[in-house]
Amino acid sequence: MTIEPGRIRRLNEAGVNERGRYVLYLLQQANRSRFNPALELAVEEANELGLPVLAVFGLLDGSNGFPEANARHYAFLLEGLADAAAGLAKRGIGFALRKASPAEIAIDLAKDAALLVLDRGYLAIQKRWYDEILAGVDIRVVQVEGDVVVPVETASDKHEFAARTLRPKIRRQLDDFLHPLPARTVQHRADALSVKGALDLSDPAKVLAGMTLDRSVAPVRRFRGGETQARRRLKAYLAGPFRSYGADRGKPEAEAASHMSPYLHFGQISPVEIALAVRAAATGSAEDKDAYIEELVVRRELAMNHVHYTPHYDTFAGAVPDWARTALAERSGDERPHLYSDEELTEGRTHDHYWNVAMAEMRETGFMHNHLRMYWGKKILEWSATPEEGFQRTLRINNRYFLDGRDPNSFTNVAWVYGLHDRPWARRPIFGTVRYQSENSIRKIDAKAYEATVRALCDAEKS
Repeated sequence: MTIEPGRIRRLNEAGVNERGRYVLYLLQQANRSRFNPALELAVEEANELGLPVLAVFGLLDGSNGFPEANARHYAFLLEGLADAAAGLAKRGIGFALRKASPAEIAIDLAKDAALLVLDRGYLAIQKRWYDEILAGVDIRVVQVEGDVVVPVETASDKHEFAARTLRPKIRRQLDDFLHPLPARTVQHRADALSVKGALDLSDPAKVLAGMTLDRSVAPVRRFRGGETQARRRLKAYLAGPFRSYGADRGKPEAEAASHMSPYLHFGQISPVEIALAVRAAATGSAEDKDAYIEELVVRRELAMNHVHYTPHYDTFAGAVPDWARTALAERSGDERPHLYSDEELTEGRTHDHYWNVAMAEMRETGFMHNHLRMYWGKKILEWSATPEEGFQRTLRINNRYFLDGRDPNSFTNVAWVYGLHDRPWARRPIFGTVRYQSENSIRKIDAKAYEATVRALCDAEKS
């Protein structure tokens, strides 16, 4: 199966370096050895040129670390990179990890490369890396989209108002981008390639121990990183819990969630691979499958659309629509019956028992069900002195504890709490016409069963 042309973008007019020793692939967003269109294009190009492929990753560390990342995030990342490195080695593809920014390692190793292949992310920091790379290399640079099903600009050329405006555009093109991606045969192995300054990734925990980073948020046992783990989880999910996804997806206690979001966040599994597996699953009705595709593709790619077309997606003024900011400002003087500090919130010391339970799941295990994430965020808005303060602390806590934080979904979900991709609702204190969520949200689930599940998960983290 060929790689869809709509995924491939040539970023400059430079030619191929005829003296290049390898085709260089900056593996930065799609951290996997299979079902990775950027990697497969690199293999195709290398085979045609009679060269091996060298995949590289720039590991941000110390003062240059990835914004808001901590030991929890880096442990999962390094486990995934170790798994990817093993998969690449089996295919005969070289891999090197170096403490450097992605732009620095790409520019340095591009000196001996015939051409450079990039995968793609939509965050501002990633866009800055790509600009630095284009300014710093003099060889052909090709970028391949592998983090969404329908490439963002292909789906829409503007910021979409809501899921209902993006959905028909995605649905019309969905089948054009849902194809299997067999691994290409590597004709020229990279076994003889060596990279100066590369880290030994055979022991991810040792690499983590040698980094300078925030260790106050510990790695979790609930999730282990890597494409092998992602595919194992997906297979088990589709064989069992998925059969009731449509009916139970809004019930945290039903365990109908697939828990794919951490793996998608770190590029350890392709959304196309998941979508194809869901469509082919023996379990689940047509309605179950359609509901899952809605979340995986339409909702997730709405977030990509928002981040791509919103320059200041991480700020209240930049991300929240005008009508919602006006509505919240009009009620800024309303009395807040409860005001909590960041410390009280993160330690789960509020008056709302089940909010505290959800916070414990997030704090101790790095995950929270989507239904509760919405309630969790709305309450922080309600318990903050101003909406601006609420926005920043919601984002700050979200990005600190969630394994899948710090990505387009996180920035978009937090902005949704404040009115993004929504409409005005009935007017009420503090919220104005921004959607409110009451404790009735908790009454819709089996809260006691959910609490028992969280208690067991937290106990497992401490054992």
